[in-house]
Amino acid sequence: MKVTMTMKNNRFLLVALMLFSSLAQSEQLIKVGMTAALTGSAAELGLNMRAGMESYFSMVNEQGGVKGRFIELIVKDDGYEPERAAKNMRALIDQDNVLAVIGNVGTPTAIVTVPIAQEKKILLFGAFSGGSILRPEPASRYIINYRASYDEETAEMVGGLLSSGIKPQQIAFFTQADGYGDTAYHGAIKALKNAGFKGTEQLTHGRYTRNTLNVENAVAAVLDTSIEPKVIILAADYKASAKFITLLKREIPDMLFLNLSFVGSYALREALGGNADNVIITQVVPSLDSTLPIVEEYLEALKQYDPNLGANFVSLEGFIVAKIFHTGLLNIEQDITKESIIDGIEAISGIDIGLGEHVYYDQQDHQAINKLWLTCFCGGKLNQFDWRTLQEMMDVE
Repeated sequence: MKVTMTMKNNRFLLVALMLFSSLAQSEQLIKVGMTAALTGSAAELGLNMRAGMESYFSMVNEQGGVKGRFIELIVKDDGYEPERAAKNMRALIDQDNVLAVIGNVGTPTAIVTVPIAQEKKILLFGAFSGGSILRPEPASRYIINYRASYDEETAEMVGGLLSSGIKPQQIAFFTQADGYGDTAYHGAIKALKNAGFKGTEQLTHGRYTRNTLNVENAVAAVLDTSIEPKVIILAADYKASAKFITLLKREIPDMLFLNLSFVGSYALREALGGNADNVIITQVVPSLDSTLPIVEEYLEALKQYDPNLGANFVSLEGFIVAKIFHTGLLNIEQDITKESIIDGIEAISGIDIGLGEHVYYDQQDHQAINKLWLTCFCGGKLNQFDWRTLQEMMDVE
């Protein structure tokens, strides 16, 4: 009997020690969460954003982590659907006990995750979206961004087109029928109005449903308009953009297409195949052939993390977001908590992390940079672009 009780006690002690060890190990982790599309029409964006962040965090962990604590990224698939993103967001906070949510993908999903972050008082950092929902005025303590806004991207597009001789009435739109498409469209309309154009309601605007390839009606809208546009501004995922561009090029071969950064340039090129021409894309990260230190650091880290992964703008953005987040962690002098992480990021003041641009935050300014880089698919190749070369791409009347 005594032997049996001793054995039971030993088993109980062993289980208790294992549980204690597991809890102690868990407490040593800096757990951060992410909800993004890992499947569906926007999967390449979520997968690449995750890869970029994980490549940086892996490098940090190999060097001993932050104050001896490793960073763990917990990722949940939302399929680019708001309802799933909301569920994931609450699970990350309430069940996984993450200290921050980082690198979420998309504006439609941000529409539901932003209120949850504010309700739960947890940081939502570096979302892959330029949507206005992520840029409230005044700034929200719990929403901090890296990238330029869609308003800034569309203003760059409109200003560049008008300066190159394109008339406002020669511009049309193709957008996703949701918060992403709305934000981009209204940003471009605002830029046109600011330039003095009063006929914005007459411009052709084709739309499609998120997570589908039902773009035919939008193509028909462009072809049926009384004034044939020379330029289409697109706010769509890479698969829908590719199909729209391919169909429209059959009818108007010299049409110029302008995509926002969200499209994912390399995924778009693959989807376009031989139609990768006359497509301009605004970028929120530098070119991969740049000599900037951040690009060289990213390429080396990506190679170490997974040699089979191809470099692209999306994973570079994930890498940059992770590096800024890590920089904020290094600013924390006391315990790493949900609130001290925010304080650490807001303490980043005028630091160049290798971008050639100073990253600056404070309590009122929650966007790291405003700079945009321009690229173009010209002759099937992705090149850096300048508006002065637009005359060489098309005959502007």
